[in-house]
Amino acid sequence: MKRRRARLARRRRAAIVVLLIAFAVAVAAGILIARGDRTPRPSRVPPRHARSLPSATPPRVAQVPPAAAPAQPSASEHPAAVETAGPVGGARLAIIIDDCGQWPDTEHGFIALPVALTLSVLPYVRYGAQIARDADAAGKGVMLHLPMEPRSGIDPGAGRVTVAMDDAAIAKAVRDDLIDVPLAAGVNNHEGSRATADDRVMRDVVAVLAERHVFFVDSRTSAATVAERDASAAGVPTARRDVFLDDVAEVAATESQLRRAAALAKARGSAIAIGHPRPTTLLAVRALLPELAGGGITLVLARDLVH
Repeated sequence: MKRRRARLARRRRAAIVVLLIAFAVAVAAGILIARGDRTPRPSRVPPRHARSLPSATPPRVAQVPPAAAPAQPSASEHPAAVETAGPVGGARLAIIIDDCGQWPDTEHGFIALPVALTLSVLPYVRYGAQIARDADAAGKGVMLHLPMEPRSGIDPGAGRVTVAMDDAAIAKAVRDDLIDVPLAAGVNNHEGSRATADDRVMRDVVAVLAERHVFFVDSRTSAATVAERDASAAGVPTARRDVFLDDVAEVAATESQLRRAAALAKARGSAIAIGHPRPTTLLAVRALLPELAGGGITLVLARDLVH
């Protein structure tokens, strides 16, 4: 009997041990499972903010376009201000940009330059009014680029003055062109190698300029021009172009011409250079601003050099 009771007791103790072991195993398994649930699992779908990030592909760099379709520099591309004031009474250089009102992107690049420049706007062109307003608001000079008959026979454009026109027609054309560019403080000729060599035509033109109190810059598209002489005789403040900057539409060539204009300004006290709204011209002028300033050249408006 005693042996039987001992066997039963041993069996109960063994069962209790087995139960305790099973309980311990269950608890340990639960702890491991809980820890496993807290371990972050990689997501197959990127988080929402990651999907909105821009591509790692680098942005395209804008290419310099041809002159017929220039790209407008963004605000971030506008250069920092460059000090261009030279000594009092030092060499003064006026840069006129002709043919404006057709390529607003490049023209706004010139307007954004932190120096004195003059933009000469053609009449009856698509962007003429906008460019004239923006140039004037930026403190740049505005002129009328008066279309005049060349010897080549090329049509100089709407608002043209020709030698075949009578006096009344010439006067009306000039008045109408000035009305189309009302912010113009002065005029220079667009083309005009034939018309500027004709005394009658030029006397008609400068008579209107005198009545409107605007100045005249002779672009000197012909050695036979009488424009400056006739303007002076009519009491119209006048001056002449000294250098064309961009007959060769290359940055290096334009820089060379700009240095030539600066040398003339130093030798004579002042000079006038004429360029066009080409990307290469904009790049050349922008690049040489520090050099001009360091050489004592003061950039001024065209109206500052007429007499």
